[in-house]
Amino acid sequence: MTAAMGPAVQLTGLTRRFGDKVAVDAIDLSIPAGSFFGVVGPNGAGKTTTLAMLTGLLRPDAGEVRLFGRDLWRGGRRADATALALVGVLPDGLNLPERLTGPEVLRFFGLIRGLPEQDVRERAEELLELLGLPTSGDTLVMEYSTGMRKKIGLALALLHAPRLLVLDEPLEAVDPVSAATIRAILTRFVERGGTVLLSSHVMSTVEALCTHVAVVSDGRIVASGPLERVRSGTSLDEAFARLVGASEVSLGDGLTWL
Repeated sequence: MTAAMGPAVQLTGLTRRFGDKVAVDAIDLSIPAGSFFGVVGPNGAGKTTTLAMLTGLLRPDAGEVRLFGRDLWRGGRRADATALALVGVLPDGLNLPERLTGPEVLRFFGLIRGLPEQDVRERAEELLELLGLPTSGDTLVMEYSTGMRKKIGLALALLHAPRLLVLDEPLEAVDPVSAATIRAILTRFVERGGTVLLSSHVMSTVEALCTHVAVVSDGRIVASGPLERVRSGTSLDEAFARLVGASEVSLGDGLTWL
């Protein structure tokens, strides 16, 4: 895997409305190839909608998405399959075949992607073992905990050796040992030329992993660039609160019954 010339992701005027609400408001954003890029913002800021548009899950109302120079939507209703083949995705609220085991899920999706069966088997076994998931037996996905679902979702995102990983809260509900393994996998992926785009509400995770960050508020990018520049000598928590205009929490005379 080698780093591509130019940005891994280029968003230009990206816009999406839901009725009268503008969820994403003409976003411009460039994500360097080979970077570990974090996206942070309040609930309802437009993060998940933006990620859905750049991974082919949701068509923009306006604007352009380029993945490694390829126009993802090309002005049409369907996303370009060649561009999407470069991407591995762990979306919010991942749906999985509930009555398959973990190995069966990986085999099913690997073969759908056209990977050789031998490659699917070897990669699946290695990923399952690294992530602490059952490599055999009869444990169905419907029996998986939330953390196990996150891990099998990450394994699916990695299976076809993409150039870009787009991950929505990949460490949510994951135990500390598995979280350390995931961080090591993602760090190795970037060191070998891959690009990670991570959305998270946990600022300490973003600070520990990411080289670049974008702060989203009310459907707009209010700051983006190298992590050190965005946080400007403070913690990311403090910079985030300042950038989104958060005021200090005061309960006043409320909750007197507690």
